[in-house]
Amino acid sequence: MEKDLVEYIAKTLVDDPSEVLVNQIEGEKSTILELRVAPEDLGKVIGKHGRIAKAIRTVLSASSTKTGKRVVLEILD
Repeated sequence: MEKDLVEYIAKTLVDDPSEVLVNQIEGEKSTILELRVAPEDLGKVIGKHGRIAKAIRTVLSASSTKTGKRVVLEILD
């Protein structure tokens, strides 16, 4: 569910939605979501001083309270 959420948010922010890729890596106590976007869209996903990235992480942490697993978002360049 978190993967779909990150993918949806990222696709609405970027100019090239076809380049948005989210890879999910499951661990015992945590889930890692790797977000990859086109190089020219990287700034749109991170935002000024990382504000947008922080907001996405906040939404993820709120949505992951149901499962009890920690969700980590990594934005890859």
